[in-house]
Amino acid sequence: MNQEKKNYTLPIAMMFALFAMISFVTGLSNPLGVIVKNQPGIQNWMSQLGNFANFFAYLFMGLPAGLILKRKGYKFTALTAIAVGFVGVGIQLLSGLMPYQKGDDFLPVFLVYLTGAFVSGFSMCMLNTVVNPLLNTLGGGGKRGNQLIQFGGSLNSMAATIVPILGGYLIGDATRAVLSDAIPALLIAMSIFALAFVVLFLVSLPEPHMENPAEAAAGKAKDKYSPMSFRHFVFGTIAIFLYVGIEVGIPNFINLFLTAPQTLTEGSAPGMGVDAGAAGTVVGTYWFLMLIGRLSGGVLGGRFSAKTQLTFVSALAMLLVVVGIFLPADITVSMPVFKADISFGMQVVPLSVMLFVLCGLCTSIMWGGIFNLAVEGIGKYTALGSGIFMVMVVGGGVLPLLQGLVADISGSYMTSYWVIVAGLLYLLYYALIGSKNVNTDIPVK
Repeated sequence: MNQEKKNYTLPIAMMFALFAMISFVTGLSNPLGVIVKNQPGIQNWMSQLGNFANFFAYLFMGLPAGLILKRKGYKFTALTAIAVGFVGVGIQLLSGLMPYQKGDDFLPVFLVYLTGAFVSGFSMCMLNTVVNPLLNTLGGGGKRGNQLIQFGGSLNSMAATIVPILGGYLIGDATRAVLSDAIPALLIAMSIFALAFVVLFLVSLPEPHMENPAEAAAGKAKDKYSPMSFRHFVFGTIAIFLYVGIEVGIPNFINLFLTAPQTLTEGSAPGMGVDAGAAGTVVGTYWFLMLIGRLSGGVLGGRFSAKTQLTFVSALAMLLVVVGIFLPADITVSMPVFKADISFGMQVVPLSVMLFVLCGLCTSIMWGGIFNLAVEGIGKYTALGSGIFMVMVVGGGVLPLLQGLVADISGSYMTSYWVIVAGLLYLLYYALIGSKNVNTDIPVK
């Protein structure tokens, strides 16, 4: 038994590394969205199209990724995902290399950038399909499985902390920045993909859910059940759709609110006029708090159930956001922020922004809790269930897009946060009621 656990150390470490990759590449859409927002004729909702394209790919790739995982295994799926991600980021790099000056027609550059974000989304979807069920399985499910997902998510948050700070540093003056300013960050992402491919190629991974080729060739009778036969799993897919939108929407709109001009301009809600670099440290602090929350969640995961954790953080996040919505922007506070040189500084922000940043402690453990609750008790349907979960990650593109529309229509970034409140209310319902498995009669072995 002890030898078996030792053999799982390297696969677990590799999954942790892939968790970080997912966050770094996905997080690039935040600083790039700030650049896009400041191009002529771009509104708030349009600035979220890169983020939307990245997550929209999950809608198409979620189920195929689950099937690939089932038939080809974890290693093949992960290697394919990394190769696709390299290509996707490369296409985004091309958009930065296209000849473009501020005031030129932005559409051709924008379309290439969106194409790259869409292709990158296929990669992120496949990687997510691999890391979550494998970590849950290596942990033996239950509290231990949730712990591993939380610890892996800590590295996810570490990478997410770096991206907006790096992006803000590269952007500088957001009103003058163009996509070519993001080329260094994109080159870093491509280098990460190349290194990860080589390392993963040399690592041996267990394949607990891969389909037996002999059984597949013999043609087994079609199973009349699926993950969608479980009510708590179905409700869990809705929860994950909303959660990813919440996790992405909170920091994205902090960034937009802080960097937007203080005076109302056509097609834009008024903001705080903060330098993009300073705003990046605030957003980076949100992701840093997610890192702290996931480390804490990993430690507490052995003591408190996923249901208890999800109930607490959903209620707390809802309270923080509602209070933040009603606070006037002229009530400011000097908050500690995480800086690029791995130190802390102080940044003056509206108190409402600080409350939104504190939500990072809450959103940090939601993914692991929802995933753990949704797949608990579905046994052999876990691999396909993970693919279905990946389809619903499209919420990370849909909710911020909806937030942008609300901000444009209402002329207020604060009003757009009611979209977040509605999502948190559902997560609280799922934790308290919707996560109960009422289909225990379905055979899962």
